[in-house]
Amino acid sequence: MQQMPPYVRLDSALLTLIIDCTAKTPAILYFGTALSPEIAPASLKALSQRQEAKCASVDEVPISLTPLNGEGFTGAPGIELHDEALAWSFGPQLVAVSYPTVHSVRLTCTDVHRQLTLEHDFLLDPLSNVLASETTIINNADRTLLVNWCAAPTMLLPDHLTQVTGFEGRWSNEFQQHRRDLFVGAYFRENRKGKTSHDNFPGVLVHHAACTEQVGECFGFHLGWSGNHRTRVELLADGRSYVQMGELLLPGEVQLTAQQRYTSPTLYSSFSSEGFSALSANFHQYVRQQLLSKAQRSKPRPVHYNTWEGIYFDHNVETLKQLADHVAPLGVERFVLDDGWFKGRRHDRAGLGDWIVDKTVYPEGLQPIIAYVNSLGMEFGIWFEPEMVNPDSDLYRAHPDWVLQTANNTQLKFRNQLVLDLTRPEVVAYLFSAIDAILREYPAIKYIKWDINRDLNHPGNALGKPAVHQQTLALYQLIARIKAAHPGLEIESCSSGGARIDYGVLRYTDRVWTSDSNDALDRLAIQRGCSFFFPSDVMGAHVGPRDCHTTGRRVSMEMRAAVAFFGHMGIEMDPRELTDAEKDTLTAAIALHKHYRDFIHNAQLHRLDTDKLSINFGLVNQEKTLALFAYNSVVESGRTLPKRLRFVGLDANKHYTLSLVWPTVLKEHTPSLMRNINKQVFSGAVLMQFGMQLPITLPQSALIYELAAITEA
Repeated sequence: MQQMPPYVRLDSALLTLIIDCTAKTPAILYFGTALSPEIAPASLKALSQRQEAKCASVDEVPISLTPLNGEGFTGAPGIELHDEALAWSFGPQLVAVSYPTVHSVRLTCTDVHRQLTLEHDFLLDPLSNVLASETTIINNADRTLLVNWCAAPTMLLPDHLTQVTGFEGRWSNEFQQHRRDLFVGAYFRENRKGKTSHDNFPGVLVHHAACTEQVGECFGFHLGWSGNHRTRVELLADGRSYVQMGELLLPGEVQLTAQQRYTSPTLYSSFSSEGFSALSANFHQYVRQQLLSKAQRSKPRPVHYNTWEGIYFDHNVETLKQLADHVAPLGVERFVLDDGWFKGRRHDRAGLGDWIVDKTVYPEGLQPIIAYVNSLGMEFGIWFEPEMVNPDSDLYRAHPDWVLQTANNTQLKFRNQLVLDLTRPEVVAYLFSAIDAILREYPAIKYIKWDINRDLNHPGNALGKPAVHQQTLALYQLIARIKAAHPGLEIESCSSGGARIDYGVLRYTDRVWTSDSNDALDRLAIQRGCSFFFPSDVMGAHVGPRDCHTTGRRVSMEMRAAVAFFGHMGIEMDPRELTDAEKDTLTAAIALHKHYRDFIHNAQLHRLDTDKLSINFGLVNQEKTLALFAYNSVVESGRTLPKRLRFVGLDANKHYTLSLVWPTVLKEHTPSLMRNINKQVFSGAVLMQFGMQLPITLPQSALIYELAAITEA
C-alpha cells in the first residue's frame, strides 16, 4: 500500500489549501489566505489540537471530507448509502494520494469490507483562487448500491466567521440576499423544483459579522448543478462549523450496480480577506477563464433586441421588419425572435413541442425575416423551450407517454404545459432532430434563447422512477450535442428569468437571462445579488418598455439604459413607442456601452455597501488606469444632500481625470460641484479616501463617472 503523506497542500496566487491525511480519512485542516511555503502543516495541526471535553467522546470525531455515521460523527453525514448487506454505514481508509496536475489532487479511500471506494478531487485554480471539488463513490461489489446522498467535500470553517448570507427570491425578483447569525444547529435549505430555481440559489457566503464589500474575511460556496440541491451550514455544539452542499437525490434515484460510480456536482469555493467584492472577483475570473469558451471570450457581446415584450405572440413578417427597421439604427447587433414562431403558437396554450415554422404566419418560412435582419447588419437568434410540451400539440397527441408523470397523481396545471421525459432516448433524439433541422435550414441562426417555464412537479419517468438526476444530465448532453453539431452557435440559459443560473449549465451555455423583470429598479438589486458569483458579461440586461410589464412602474430612459449598460446589454420593448428624445437617449447609451464594452466585460467589480437609498458600484481595470462608477438613486435621501461617493479600487499613487459620462445632460435642482470639477484631475488617494460629494438628483436616476489615469510627463 502507498505510504500516505501526512498532509496535502495546494496553492494558488492568494490561497492555500491543506488537507490533513494523518487520520483514517482526510479532512480540511486549512483553507484561506496563502501561507508561506516554510510553514509546516504539522504546526497548524499542533495549534488546533482539541482536548477531551466533559461528557463527550475521548477522541473527537473529525469533520472529514465526507463525515460518516460509521466514524461516530453526529452531525450531518456526507454520504448516505444502502444495500441488502452492510452499506448503511461506511468505514473507508485513505489508501492513495495522486496529483493529476500540479494544482490538483485526488485522495482515494477504500472500504474493503463493504467493497466501496470513495474519491475526493480538488483543483485549486492558480489564477482565480477558486477551488473546485467533487466526491465520487464507486461500487466494487456485485450487489446493487443505493446512494441516497453524496455531498461534495465538506468544508471546515474557521470559528470566528459567524454569519451566513444566502440568496432567495421568486419569479422576477431573484438573488435577494438574507443574512443570518450562525446558531447551534443548521442553516439548511433544499430545492426540489427540478431546476436551479428562482427562490433557492445554490450558493452561500460565510463571513465575519463585520464583513463589508471592501473589508473583512469571507468564504463563498456555489454548487454547479442545475437540478435539485441541498445546502447545509452547521454549527455544532462543540463549536466547530462546516459547509456541506450536494445534489438532493430523490428516493432510489441513484442505484449503482457493479463498478458503477456516482460523482457529486462540483462545489466551487473561494476565500477573501478583503471583503465580498474581492471574493466575487475570484469567481468572476474563474467563470471567464474556465467556464466560458475561448471563442465566446474573444467576441464582443452583441447588443440584443428581443421581441418578447414588444409583440409577444403577435407575429407578422411585416411587423418584425418594422421592429428591425427601428432597432438597427439604435445600434442593435443581434435580433432575437422570441416565442410564437412555430406551429400553432398564437398563445401559450398550444404548440410547444411542434418545432416547425408556422406557415400560416411565415408562408415563406423564416428566411425572409432572417435575410432582412441580416441586411440591416444584425445577427439572428431564436427562442426554443425544448424540455416542455403543450397537451394541445401534435407531439403530445402522438406521444402522451413522453412526459414526466407519477402514477395515480393528476398533473398540476402550470403554464399550460408538461415536462418532456429526457431520460427516454427517443425524446432526446426527437428534440435534437427538431432543433438541428431548424438550424440546418436556417444556418444564419447564430443564437438560441433556451427557456424552461415550469417546475418538475411530477418528476417520474417511464419506469416510474424519479428522474431529476438523469433529466439534468440529459439536458447537458443535449445542449453539448447541438453546439457540437453547429460550431459558433451561442445559447442562453433562460428559465422564466433566473431559475436556471449556475456554473453547471454555464459550462454548456454562453449567457444567462438574469430575470424576467425589466424594471430597472428591481434589476439593480437582482443584478447586484447575481454579481456575487456571476460577471457582467454573462448577465443578460435589457432596456424594457416605458411602463414595465411586470411592475407597471415608469422609469426614465436614462435610468433604464444605465442599468442595462453594465450587463450583456439589450432592448426588449416595442421600439415603435419611442419618442424622438428616447431614441436619441437610447442610441447614445448603446454607443457609450459599445465604447466601454470590452472594459465592462473584463474589469473587476467593486460593489459599494448599500444604504438602501442607492445601489452603487465601480469597475476598475487590472492596470488601474480606467474606472467607471455608477451611482443609482432608488429612494430620495432623508437628508438634504446625498453622501459622498468614494471611488474604491483605484491606485493611490496615480492621478485621474474625473468625468461625468452619463447622462448626457445632468438635470439638477441647483448647480452642483459638477459644474466646476468635471474633467478635472484628482489623486487616486483623495478619490478613494475623501470621495466626492454627490449632486442632488431626482430619485430613480443614475450617474456614471469615468476616471481615466493621466500619463505622467
